[in-house]
Amino acid sequence: MLTIYRRHSRKCKHRKCHRNICTVAEHRADGKPVKCNCRCRLWADGVHEGVEIRESLYENTWDAAEEALERVKNRFGQVSEKTEDEPTTIEHATERYLADARQRNLHESTLYKYRLLFVQLKAFADKQGLRYVKQLDLKMLREFREGWKDGPRSRLKKLERLRAWLRFCVDSKLAGENHARNLKGPKVGDRPTLPFSREEMLKTLAAFEAYGKSAGLANAQRLKAFVLLLRYSGMRIGDCVKCNVDRIEGNRLFLYTQKTGTPVRCVLPDFVVRELEAAPRSSEGYFFWTGKSKLHSAIGKWQRRLQRLFEFAGIQGGHAHRFRDTFSIGLLQAGVPLDRVSILLGHRNVRITEKHYSPWVRERQEQLESDLKRAWSEDPVLLMQGTQQVHEKEERPN
Repeated sequence: MLTIYRRHSRKCKHRKCHRNICTVAEHRADGKPVKCNCRCRLWADGVHEGVEIRESLYENTWDAAEEALERVKNRFGQVSEKTEDEPTTIEHATERYLADARQRNLHESTLYKYRLLFVQLKAFADKQGLRYVKQLDLKMLREFREGWKDGPRSRLKKLERLRAWLRFCVDSKLAGENHARNLKGPKVGDRPTLPFSREEMLKTLAAFEAYGKSAGLANAQRLKAFVLLLRYSGMRIGDCVKCNVDRIEGNRLFLYTQKTGTPVRCVLPDFVVRELEAAPRSSEGYFFWTGKSKLHSAIGKWQRRLQRLFEFAGIQGGHAHRFRDTFSIGLLQAGVPLDRVSILLGHRNVRITEKHYSPWVRERQEQLESDLKRAWSEDPVLLMQGTQQVHEKEERPN
């Protein structure tokens, strides 16, 4: 069953009184609206034909939204009645791919990125008058790519998702050819690893006082505990947001379970554990998440809080992943082997860790310096220079 509801924008005066959402039942007493009369967009939510739907109807009146909802239902009805001889629509192919991705238990953040790609593809198809997957030839795909405003790395990732979708269409007999294979990706340079320096970490810790005056003491305490968990666990921001209380026993943080069934834990400094225990929690089960909202939305909130903290600290280019880099490089510079750091980071293999952090391995740097010294000790030019210095010293008067 599909339900129509209104999502109030941040600037809407009805946002707080209606908890951001108004359903049709609240508005259609005797066929007339009884509460807000704002122009915020209406959405559809529910399950239809076995497919979960949550999408905007692109309407702001209830009558128009009900007509749009019928079009959504008809769209799925047409999909189920489609014969093999009919060409596959772009909407049908994208819906089937998302359903398959959910069955493969892909991470919600991955599904979110695919949904963004398909929204952009739908807008392009509507503008170009395209309806079927077979119309997405190489020329059209190039024009679609020209509209991407992302950076090189983001465009490359988006192209990989486009290729994966069209490959799924070909394998499922929904399309004849994957023209995206002939699209060349942008040139992407290696992203430098930028750990926080000692001075930057001290500035970040000192900025909590200014942040507390602006956002409140309780929020500053929670953010400080969040930052310390990022720094001393090496976890990604999403893992920190959804970190539940049961994962910490004493000063040991459970990270994940390896394929062999062996749990991987990280030992946290005692002061980090004390900060986590003292900070107000978002819910009984989680430190920094209510567990009710979308994880992607919660991550966005914490990213904005971190950006505000970096502004108070006067740090340029600060972001959550730099805490992970600081954790990794601190271990490598302390002499921890690369394979052990790779396990703590949760990388699939040590090559991923080596790609990003090999310049910071202390043992490797020491070995390189030792090799250079040994090579220079046998160099004829240096040997000749050393002999000349000896002669000059002997000839120099006392």
